[in-house]
Amino acid sequence: MGKGGESIPDEEWERFLREAETGSGSAPKEPSARARMVARRLREEPAPPPWRSYQAPPPRRRTRTAWYVGGLVLAIALLVVALAPGRMAEWFGVGGGSGDGTPLAAESQRPDGPPPTEPASRRPTLDEPFRGSPAARWADGAAGITVPEARATGWMSKGEVAKALKKTRDFLVASSLDPDVLRGERPREAIAMLNPHQKDVQDFVTAAFRAPSRENDPLLLFSRFEGSKVRLVGDVVKARGRITFEEGERGAVEVTTDVTYVYPVAPAAGGGDEVVRTIVRREVVMSWDDPEKVVIDPGTFSLVSYKVDSTNGGCDTFTGYLTPPFGAERAGSPPRDGAVVDPYDRSTSMDARMREGDDAGCATATRS
Repeated sequence: MGKGGESIPDEEWERFLREAETGSGSAPKEPSARARMVARRLREEPAPPPWRSYQAPPPRRRTRTAWYVGGLVLAIALLVVALAPGRMAEWFGVGGGSGDGTPLAAESQRPDGPPPTEPASRRPTLDEPFRGSPAARWADGAAGITVPEARATGWMSKGEVAKALKKTRDFLVASSLDPDVLRGERPREAIAMLNPHQKDVQDFVTAAFRAPSRENDPLLLFSRFEGSKVRLVGDVVKARGRITFEEGERGAVEVTTDVTYVYPVAPAAGGGDEVVRTIVRREVVMSWDDPEKVVIDPGTFSLVSYKVDSTNGGCDTFTGYLTPPFGAERAGSPPRDGAVVDPYDRSTSMDARMREGDDAGCATATRS
């Protein structure tokens, strides 16, 4: 379930696998996210930690060295103009359709690499909170989440799969895009979609909102800011990602969601023009189970696993809220040892991204 490598007796896992293979034991069964995840771990390599956070460096001051670097870049750019004018136009959004004003096509598969880097001078503003970010070309909110065409899978017909996919996206909206939840409210609608008979998940949710911790962090599933300290800039959250599905255990429809959300925020007190973008990539794997084989309520799903990767959301700050750095805190953030990660790069899997961070769970983001 992504609880960070808990150790369970080998005998218990062996018994679980024997029963899973033979179908023995009473049915329907109460689902266990931990058991599902362990079965997967035994088939694959060891799982990384379920959370990872990054701190974006503060804006660089323009120095003489920076001007020299700028001059070198300009010389290279002029050479590119001479040799490949079409590519240069594409970089600056002319002709090639890759400028800020041209929306990207929906993500139907994992991209080959990260998006182009914008000039460092294009900082976000209160009027243009996505200025200088690849997210400027992403769709708004739920429109940025690609839902595949349904097909009959497992115990579900094509129509039933379509309903499950719609409910899956509804969960993503309720957990990561709902304005009240983003302002710090409890995500009641999203929680109501979790299988109430999945005890380990219900225990996790209860503990996460009662006493957030490294082991029980609500940010693994939900995006929330503390309303008294942080406010959203505007009413748009950019999103990009996709939903995939396949047949899972006991004929269930197993759905995987991998979505990156970009939240422009500012200090709640106001009075300034500072804008920080908090970037959250979250992978949630869920199982739409056959009620004849698994104890489950209609319209709910069982969780298989979940992971989160955040930038400007706090580093080792398990408060239950995303905690973006502002002002002196952001400017005074020291460089971190360990990995350097591009939070907009969706070309790597979440498992690979989890392993890119250092052991402490924090690294440095190249941009935000």
